[in-house]
Amino acid sequence: MFRCSAKGGFFINKLLITKRGFQLPNNLNGKRVFVTGACGTIGSELVRQLLKHYEIAELTGIDNNESELFFLEQRFLKHNNAAFYLSDIRDVNKLTRVMRGADVVFHTAALKHVILCERSPFEAVQTNINGVKNLIDAAIANNVERFIFTSSDKAVNPTNVMGTSKLMGERIITAANSNNKGRTSLFASTRFGNVLGSRGSVIPIFKKQIQNGGPVTLTDNDMTRFIMSIKEAVQLVIDSARHIKGGEVFITKMPVIRIRDLAEVMIEQFAPRYGYRPEEINITIIGTKPGEKMYEELMNHEETRRSVELEKYFAVVPAFKGIYQDIDYTYPNIVSTSLTNPYHSGNETPLTKKELKTFLDKNGLLVDDDEYKKDPAERYWP
Repeated sequence: MFRCSAKGGFFINKLLITKRGFQLPNNLNGKRVFVTGACGTIGSELVRQLLKHYEIAELTGIDNNESELFFLEQRFLKHNNAAFYLSDIRDVNKLTRVMRGADVVFHTAALKHVILCERSPFEAVQTNINGVKNLIDAAIANNVERFIFTSSDKAVNPTNVMGTSKLMGERIITAANSNNKGRTSLFASTRFGNVLGSRGSVIPIFKKQIQNGGPVTLTDNDMTRFIMSIKEAVQLVIDSARHIKGGEVFITKMPVIRIRDLAEVMIEQFAPRYGYRPEEINITIIGTKPGEKMYEELMNHEETRRSVELEKYFAVVPAFKGIYQDIDYTYPNIVSTSLTNPYHSGNETPLTKKELKTFLDKNGLLVDDDEYKKDPAERYWP
């Protein structure tokens, strides 16, 4: 079933190399790309990478955040092939109109805060489930080539409304691909864990607590998490569009950390900048939040039986591979087709504090400025 072919097909692409060494898969060049949630952490970085590193024909970004959309448009005003629209994924008619002509869709818009989704569960359903359905309908109506949905580790064995809504989003995406009679559009999902440095992540919280002289609040000394940078998360999304066969869930291989180690490394790095000695900043244990796991799961036991290990990713193949067509899930550089252990942060060796510091430094997470707050001073009328 999982044949590895050295020839032909969708995945053998000549790579265009820029002066900086950035690799451009040529099957995105010349494409018209549609991005939802363009003002979010992942969405805005996706917009930046696509416009800066890829020779796309056109980029359309949508969001329902008016102010952030205004600043985003200013940030990329020099790119004549980019346009941004105020739109909500709950409005299928607007989506169908604004998506017209798109070749590739990257869906990053979502309600993601666990406690807010728990308090307003039907809002989570409207955006994270019905919104996905609306986008699928718009994509099929417009005959898009590829559709990538960004999911979350919280979709694995979910313990809350937000995770359950993300799991349902994945299932709808896979079902849309399986039920695609015309085989004109391919649908797949990506699933990743903690994106360090994103809005609402623990890094800006720890940083602010250190700036205030502490204490740094920690849920549990033994809590572990998978981590990735914003740029790595976006690269997963783009790579998924390259490797898609239809219906898969792509999972990036990521390092594991202890949250206690992250707090201690950040205290060591930031305390002196704010006029404190590291030993003056205390760490307080406040206990886990309702529904919060001690570990992180990016794959469950059932999924291991239908997963392929690639060099940088896992691809979870659909249980129902294709109702109306046979799909050959052949990928380049297959490492293994026999997985037994789920991708579980409690089973992996965490980074040492030295390795963690290197990771944070490499990904620009030990600086004081937040990249998303850097808005241009220029004003314009489009």
